[in-house]
Amino acid sequence: MIDLGVFLTLLALGYGFGRYAELKHYKSIIQREKELNILPAIAARTPPMISKACDCNLVTGNVVISVDYFKRFISVLRNIVGGRITSYETLIDRARREAILRMKQQAHEMGAKQVFNIKFETASIYKGKRQQVGSVEVLAYGTAIIPSQGG
Repeated sequence: MIDLGVFLTLLALGYGFGRYAELKHYKSIIQREKELNILPAIAARTPPMISKACDCNLVTGNVVISVDYFKRFISVLRNIVGGRITSYETLIDRARREAILRMKQQAHEMGAKQVFNIKFETASIYKGKRQQVGSVEVLAYGTAIIPSQGG
């Protein structure tokens, strides 16, 4: 009986702290997205028509986000019955958006006016004997268009 109480307590704490951290991260993401909205980032493979001379540089943004205890527990239950694991969808969404923001921040610091040919790479980092997802890594990269100093 005590083991069940400990388990439920850990589950409740995992949910509470995980939800708090997720909401705090989303608030930060939304604020920074508004600030960096002036820097377009597009997936087109070819650069847009540019009338002035410019330089192009590779820019990257990388993030690793861990899965909390509650999400891990819910995913185990969902694997038993099947279906979408929505708790992991928010994890991937946060990681993707954070990676884009870090890439755009790097481009902004270089003086870029646009980022094109954006790509993503993802990886799961496993933990434990049962190969459960411990965290997810997302790398966003693209080509920054930087106006030339002389042109």
